[in-house]
Amino acid sequence: MIKQQKEVIIIGAGLAGCEAARQLSKRGVKSVLFDIKPQRMTPAHSNPCFAELVCSNSLKSEDVLTASGLLKAEMRIMDSLVLSAAEGCRVAAGTALAVDRDLFSEKITEIIKNDANITIKCGEVSVFDKDAVYIVAAGPLCTPALLSEISRLCGSGNLSFYDAAAPIVTEESIDFESAFRGARYGKGGDDYINCPMDKQQYLSFLNALITADIVKLKDFEDGSVFEGCMPVEVLAKRGGDAIRFGPLKPVGLTCPDGTKPYAAVQLRREKAAGEIFNIVGFQTNLTFKAQKQVFSLIPALKNAEFVRYGVMHRNSFLNAPKVLDGCGRLKAAPNIFIAGQLSGVEGYMESAVSGIMAGINAAGLVLGRPLITLSADTMTGALFNYLTNASEKHFQPMNANFGILNPLAVANKKARYQAFYDRAINEITRAFPVVI
Repeated sequence: MIKQQKEVIIIGAGLAGCEAARQLSKRGVKSVLFDIKPQRMTPAHSNPCFAELVCSNSLKSEDVLTASGLLKAEMRIMDSLVLSAAEGCRVAAGTALAVDRDLFSEKITEIIKNDANITIKCGEVSVFDKDAVYIVAAGPLCTPALLSEISRLCGSGNLSFYDAAAPIVTEESIDFESAFRGARYGKGGDDYINCPMDKQQYLSFLNALITADIVKLKDFEDGSVFEGCMPVEVLAKRGGDAIRFGPLKPVGLTCPDGTKPYAAVQLRREKAAGEIFNIVGFQTNLTFKAQKQVFSLIPALKNAEFVRYGVMHRNSFLNAPKVLDGCGRLKAAPNIFIAGQLSGVEGYMESAVSGIMAGINAAGLVLGRPLITLSADTMTGALFNYLTNASEKHFQPMNANFGILNPLAVANKKARYQAFYDRAINEITRAFPVVI
């Protein structure tokens, strides 16, 4: 137990930081939540509220037989703030949980500000007191001063890569003569707008995409790109069918005239009212002019009005296997928990669950209780297991996926995924028998 510890200091009011603060509060532990907003903004942020969603408004599938759905099921048992807030802000997106991102951030900000156990301070923290407990959830755009201090504590374990956000278009500018509504395989009704292309249209688009002008990146250490946020033009340069088996895959779609598209771009609603849509999987580093020219070659988007063009920004993370312990603490400073993307997880829900665990264990450290770890039978435990045991030399951030779970010898895929779910929920329920 940390003697005379009155408050846990949380750095960053993103998904992870807000989850951590809420978990601490539920256990009667006060926290001080620091964020540089609204006085300062990172290159990727524009909303003064907490828990801003930058890349996409989708929190991925809720189907429990998917990796992202299993993670959500575990988080609900752990009483996730993010999931409870998302319920009142959702927009139709098939089996995915997508939200009106502005309402979502406003809701979480309201909850945090009204919690008597959470004190909010606008400012930067870049020096650590060895006798205090910290949760660093500053996100991938950690301020230089804080990043420098963490690097000092961790040695050479700090890395960086580029992250990308997709463009958004208005619904009224979409040419529905060349588009149709519907989800893949008919699951989810008319939640998506599909923009089909025949072979010649696809090849023309592909050629323009791989030859288009890109933004010259500055102020970064290198140009490495995490696979999960791969810019569409980078993926396209890997081969003629690379994007046709990726964001433009036509499987599960049938045009109104009964034909199968050669390739198809999907649009997902951004707002509950459905007035604006993001181009799914089209994170990009093309110049704004090039985005207008190239994306307008998609027949349904020939007259598209772009309310936001795609952007790229810096993303930082730690070499987790080298610098973090199994509870997400710095080995060199075990009073400091690292949560969110800085810890080496990738994705909204992955960041949020790392914040949940950081809040739970920071409370345990303050109250003198045992810290909680979960096995790789659970998706939450598997993520932490990956952070602890992945290759130090080739470490890259990780999304939730079935490949990181402890394996099961079940041949049938659907039955195996069901067994993964049953096993994980049994362990999570034992670890958290009562939602606090």
